[in-house]
Amino acid sequence: MSALDFLVELGTEELPPKALAKLAEAFCAGIEKGLKDAGLGFAKAQAYAAPRRLAVLVEQLATQQPDRSINLDGPPMQAAFDAHGEPTQAALGFARKCGVDLAEIDRSGPKLKFSRTIEGQPATQLLPGIVEASLNDLPIPKRMRWAARKEEFVRPTQWLVMLFGEQVIDCEILAQRAGRESRGHRFHSPGQVRISSPAGYLEDLRGAHVIADFAERRELIAKGVEQLASEQNGSAIVPPALLDEVTALVEWPVPLVCSFEERFLDVPQEALISTMQDNQKYFCLLDADGKLLPRFITVANIESKDPAQIVAGNEKVVRPRLTDAEFFFKQDKKQPLERFNERLKNVVFQAQLGSVYDKAERVSRLAGLIAERTGGDKARAMRAGLLCKADLATEMVGEFPEMQGIAGYYYALHEGEPQDVALALNEQYMPRGAGAELPGTLTGAAVAVADKLDTLVGIFGIGMLPTGSKDPYALRRAALGVLRILIEKQLDLDLVEAVNFAIGQFGDRVKQQGLADQVLEFIFDRLRARYEDEGVDTAAYLSVRAVQPGSALDFDQRVQAVQAFRRLPEAEALAAANKRVSNLLAKFEAKLPEAVEPRWFDNATEFSLYSAIQQAEQAVQPLAAARQYREALERLAHLRGPVDAFFEAVLVNAEDASVRANRYALLARLRGLFLGVADISALG
Repeated sequence: MSALDFLVELGTEELPPKALAKLAEAFCAGIEKGLKDAGLGFAKAQAYAAPRRLAVLVEQLATQQPDRSINLDGPPMQAAFDAHGEPTQAALGFARKCGVDLAEIDRSGPKLKFSRTIEGQPATQLLPGIVEASLNDLPIPKRMRWAARKEEFVRPTQWLVMLFGEQVIDCEILAQRAGRESRGHRFHSPGQVRISSPAGYLEDLRGAHVIADFAERRELIAKGVEQLASEQNGSAIVPPALLDEVTALVEWPVPLVCSFEERFLDVPQEALISTMQDNQKYFCLLDADGKLLPRFITVANIESKDPAQIVAGNEKVVRPRLTDAEFFFKQDKKQPLERFNERLKNVVFQAQLGSVYDKAERVSRLAGLIAERTGGDKARAMRAGLLCKADLATEMVGEFPEMQGIAGYYYALHEGEPQDVALALNEQYMPRGAGAELPGTLTGAAVAVADKLDTLVGIFGIGMLPTGSKDPYALRRAALGVLRILIEKQLDLDLVEAVNFAIGQFGDRVKQQGLADQVLEFIFDRLRARYEDEGVDTAAYLSVRAVQPGSALDFDQRVQAVQAFRRLPEAEALAAANKRVSNLLAKFEAKLPEAVEPRWFDNATEFSLYSAIQQAEQAVQPLAAARQYREALERLAHLRGPVDAFFEAVLVNAEDASVRANRYALLARLRGLFLGVADISALG
């Protein structure tokens, strides 16, 4: 079957830059799906996108849809016709379903049958519908109309190119009649551009100062920015999202170096970087020490004969933004950071839980407790907690919300606060996402954990639990943040104590009954997914969860030990034995003796197991107390032999009540040894 290249390009007004790449990928995926559904074979499809165009090039697309056969079975003959040979409703309904008269239905077999061969249509007839369906399915939140037309799209359309080989496909889509004329660069080549063939698309547009390949433009910008930064003895900050957005703004990228006055460097560089990236789409430059240089790189969409004019224009535009940041910074420094807390007394954190200042006071006290328990400085943690929300009321954060925490750090340093207190004002928000940076100081870790626990307890305490689709207070992220900080920074905090302390601070603002258990269960539930991501068996997690350790660090140490234990050859048999012991003890209705009495033993294996348990207790209890759980489980693995021998030789439910109770006491002692680490019966 013959094949030709196919090109579709829809020209529009400037498309939304943040959505351009996604729109192009969706357009291509929609066309691929349409072609596959239609049975039209092709070699590959490639998406192209620029500010004023979406395009897809399909290589070696079949010119004809293959013929298809339809074979349908109908009702049995006895159901299709009555005793007089007249067709029933079942037969007539089957004929209607097939779209033919009953006379054309095959009656030769035990059932009615219908077969038909449908001739394949030419690709030229199918492509308009495939393209239109793909455009209709694009992820566009809000479509617009233009002029007096009823058609809707993300932006008004301007032209349409549809070529199948050398042939223009005759159709109209989104108010545009298909042709072979595209448009060049809005300034360099504003006229029409004749597309010679689908394969010549990129080069035809390149001749009109349009680089239609999004990936190629992105690479050109990245390399150009890197080269210019190197020439300025710096390195560029190139966030992937910003690079994508700039790529979507230009058809013919020309990177240029601009500058600003050095006096602005007295302002926190994060504020300058934020406004230059977010508002102006500039790439900022850092020196070898990570300090901001008074330079930035803009990407023009025109190859100017006088680039100095473009540079001057960008420098003029950015100056007011930097002046604003400078003004806010100077204004905020005119009063102590703590005084901003007064404003927070009138800012509601949550209607039932009080103001943001109330929250800061709670965080301060809880952070003090946490610091005290984890080897930090209680006074500094309390100070940082009291100041942790103050910068939310500053002019800087009001103008640049992304500066929360960072502004507080600079203001605290300016006032002579200790370094760790200042850092904690920013570290309280860490980690800011999955895998993100953790607090670097103990003070910061204490405030971060306190802030998250306070939110968890408060929101749970008023019954606003997260659902499968809604978590407005980011409680899952808060719980994961608490766990990451405590585990990865090796902080041994009793979460039961911390959560109860947090609950006590709310008083009657929250419903206290059962709240601690609810919050702790929610926090430790988050570990399950964490371990699954790390390749830890769910059974290992469940075995530790069963003994309910209160420290996240202790929990993790036990899980790692159980995971290692599972690889031992004795693990499977001991897990099964523990499960058996657990089931036996659950069914024992009498009161267990307080101690094991050797005088009731009547089998040598009982003496052997009792002796092995005593020796294990002496060896394992100090190990478990020192949290050397892996070594403890390795030592307990030696019990496999005596345990197996016991169950082979002894009937636990002996007829003599005293012997039976003594054997249960022995098994309880055995199980207690393992429960000092985990409930390994969960591994069975």
